[in-house]
Amino acid sequence: MKKIIGLITASIIGGVVTLTGYHLFIEKPALQHTQSDFYTQKSKSTEEVIPVKNSIAALTSMDFTEAAQKTVHAVVHVKVRSQISGYENPFYNFLFGRPNYQQEPAPIVSAGSGVIISNDGYIVTNNHVIEGADKLEVTLNNKKTYTAKVIGADQATDIALIKIDEKDLPYLDWGDSDRLQIGEWVLAVGNPFNLASTVTAGIVSAKARSINILNKSTAIEAFIQTDAAVNPGNSGGALVNTQGKLVGINTAIASPTGSFSGYSFAVPQKIAQKVVSDLLEYGAVQRAYIGVSIADVTSPLAKQSGITSTQGVYVSDVSPDGAAKEAGIRGGDVILKVKDVFVNSTSELQEQIGQHRPGDQVSVTVLRGDKKKTVLLTLRNIEGKTDIIKADETLQLFGAEFKNLSPSEANKLRIKGGVQVVSVGDGKLKSAGIKEGFIITSVNRRATYDIQELRLIFNNLEGGVYIEGIYPNGISAYYAFGI
Repeated sequence: MKKIIGLITASIIGGVVTLTGYHLFIEKPALQHTQSDFYTQKSKSTEEVIPVKNSIAALTSMDFTEAAQKTVHAVVHVKVRSQISGYENPFYNFLFGRPNYQQEPAPIVSAGSGVIISNDGYIVTNNHVIEGADKLEVTLNNKKTYTAKVIGADQATDIALIKIDEKDLPYLDWGDSDRLQIGEWVLAVGNPFNLASTVTAGIVSAKARSINILNKSTAIEAFIQTDAAVNPGNSGGALVNTQGKLVGINTAIASPTGSFSGYSFAVPQKIAQKVVSDLLEYGAVQRAYIGVSIADVTSPLAKQSGITSTQGVYVSDVSPDGAAKEAGIRGGDVILKVKDVFVNSTSELQEQIGQHRPGDQVSVTVLRGDKKKTVLLTLRNIEGKTDIIKADETLQLFGAEFKNLSPSEANKLRIKGGVQVVSVGDGKLKSAGIKEGFIITSVNRRATYDIQELRLIFNNLEGGVYIEGIYPNGISAYYAFGI
């Protein structure tokens, strides 16, 4: 059975695991996480990598040279330096009697790709490429190298935005992924196996594919599936149409070996561009919600629910304070269209709603019994409101104010840096027992040296939170709580 492989690689004991980058060095094996047959850990297969020939028909009448030449100079190599934390868990030590000692963090160097989207150095890539990075190094196709900084990232779509300080750079214009047709030719451009920009061609095999690789309840999976050859190191690279317009960000492959053997998957332009725009304008992704529980309409479901067609998306329930209920949508309805776009799967519906922000109005056509009805929805944010949530407000949800620790303060405490809690109001931090003056040094084992990093981590939190840090008197402390 094929396995879904993300495309950033690292050495690991056993199994095929990657999200399209290429690990160059690792001193300590990472943990492997799996869900059914889907793999999302950064890794390289320990099985033999067999050369794969892409089964593309002879291109007798197609010429991709113009699109390729336009694209290769706008695709970059992204080298990521990070560390595997070697800290012992004090709670586990207390419960099970292990000594409270610290191990040296293990350095990792991994790599992926990115796409320049503006002449002043903004680059879009995958979140899994840059996640946990201590340092980012970007190399252009002309071999010039720059240090990059993270502007923002979104785990729910696996999209991240980074930037280098340079002007007059070659860049790609956004295309329109909604206009892509099944069977249309596309090019995949990236840096497989740590090589320079490489171009492969294929066709669009499917759209709005959900492959359950992001492992997040708010994930938006509506991938463009192609048969363009994509290998480890391609994560964050460009999927372009024959005009050289950016229509997707290459993210994962389906493979039994860890290398390309049939299908690759890309985040569609409509989703990626929206995430980038949100990060630039608000500092945080503006997720819009209808307020429904949904399911694909299968033959058994249609028979059980008395639905006469298997088209559309079934509404099993509506949120009491959601946009759907306010507009009159009920459990048992079938959503047929969003605006003028037919939706026949949950991933297609998520793709259409994922292009919008809270407060946007969209028309939705539903089937109730044998009658169709079109209603106007005002989309909500995660709190059930129509307001935009800015990044600073995300931090305020934790009921605290923060400041960056100065270098002199960090030196006194013999730490690299951190974010200090300057005031604590009602919220998660106060409930957990965190006091004013506490200096956060890591969240969920990810080092936190400034407010921007803390904001990025908090924006993507889900489930349990484990905060490590130190008080000004030198006493270390650890806090854990749920979201």
